[in-house]
Amino acid sequence: MMDPAVTRAVEIFAGINLIAVGISHALQPKAWSAFFALLHAKGAPGSFINGFLSLGMGSIIVALHNVWSGPPIVLTLCGWAWVAKGVFALALPEKGLRSMERAIAMPERKWVVAGVLLILLGLATIVFGTEVS
Repeated sequence: MMDPAVTRAVEIFAGINLIAVGISHALQPKAWSAFFALLHAKGAPGSFINGFLSLGMGSIIVALHNVWSGPPIVLTLCGWAWVAKGVFALALPEKGLRSMERAIAMPERKWVVAGVLLILLGLATIVFGTEVS
């Protein structure tokens, strides 16, 4: 059984990160395209960097947030998705690079929309997280 205080701490950690990255996406869409262009230009090592970022966040969530009911399940599913994305980028860097090509070409408004969605997910993760007594 997971310690509810640890589960809650992971939710707050993830929520803060989601909000921060969401604000950045919304306010700096050109910089995000440039970031992925920089990673893409590095070839396979750029895919590895992207994979490590996803794997890091995802593995923390998967290891410490094993919640399979109610609203907190969304964070658990996101954690597994980030783990899968990280493994994908590390194991198949050429496909990871193709994924980055889509991010580089993404219109600014889509970065802004993604940012707003990340902010909302972060807030929901914090507000509707696991209750700790």
